Amino acid sequence: MTTLQALLIALIQGVTELFPVSSLGHAVIIPAILGWGIDQHAPDFLPFLVVLHLGTATALLIYFWREWMGVSAVLLGRGTPENRRLVVRIVAATLPAVVVGFLLEKALRHLFGAPGVAAAFLVANGLMLFFGERLRRSNTGKRLADLSIKDAVLIGVWQCAALLPGISRSGATMVGGILVGLHHEDAAHFSFLIALPIIVGAGVLEVPKLIHSGAMSELGGLAVATGIVAGIAAYLSTWALMRYFHRHDFHALNPFGWYCCVAGGVALVTLAL
Repeated sequence: MTTLQALLIALIQGVTELFPVSSLGHAVIIPAILGWGIDQHAPDFLPFLVVLHLGTATALLIYFWREWMGVSAVLLGRGTPENRRLVVRIVAATLPAVVVGFLLEKALRHLFGAPGVAAAFLVANGLMLFFGERLRRSNTGKRLADLSIKDAVLIGVWQCAALLPGISRSGATMVGGILVGLHHEDAAHFSFLIALPIIVGAGVLEVPKLIHSGAMSELGGLAVATGIVAGIAAYLSTWALMRYFHRHDFHALNPFGWYCCVAGGVALVTLAL
């Protein structure tokens, strides 16, 4: 992987991680289409992507710093009832993906380097976004403060879909949030909050592998640079999306659904040629 390729992948990951269009799907598909010759089955490719995700996690930590200060206060035994309520719901939404991911990680790992599989699931991701908008409750209007533990668990179950390459974690959790009655803005807000534990957890598991493989020492400062690029892109994407969902609460996911279906279809055709 050249320096330019690594930085471009970092930029793509940072932009697409929070948009409901699957960052991992793009990171797998785009190098294959451009013929970069990157061995996506190499043992250090997935850990490298996790390093980029840690840049994204830092961006989320900074953007939602007030919420995470409240979570820290709860962990120190000084949180408000509202903060304790939020912590319980973040935990409830995170557990399903942790359990399913632990059980199926080995079975699904081989899919993450398959561009054709990622392209097919990118189309499926677009259909999922359309599905969520079509079946949204007529009484959608629930705010984040009204989210029940049951609602949080259901959103967490939707998050498990992102274990498949090409299925967006943020897209799946936003759809889950909409289906339990949240506004688009609150569904996105909660999606971004529960992203941090998952991303950090993946980092804890994968970064040691990256170091052990020797890839970290080979990348050197490039690893830091790509993490920074991904983090800046993720911060700007979060800012843009929160403004977008604040202003649009009617079929707001449809443009992303169209993009995924078209991009996934074009990728499938291109890869088949």
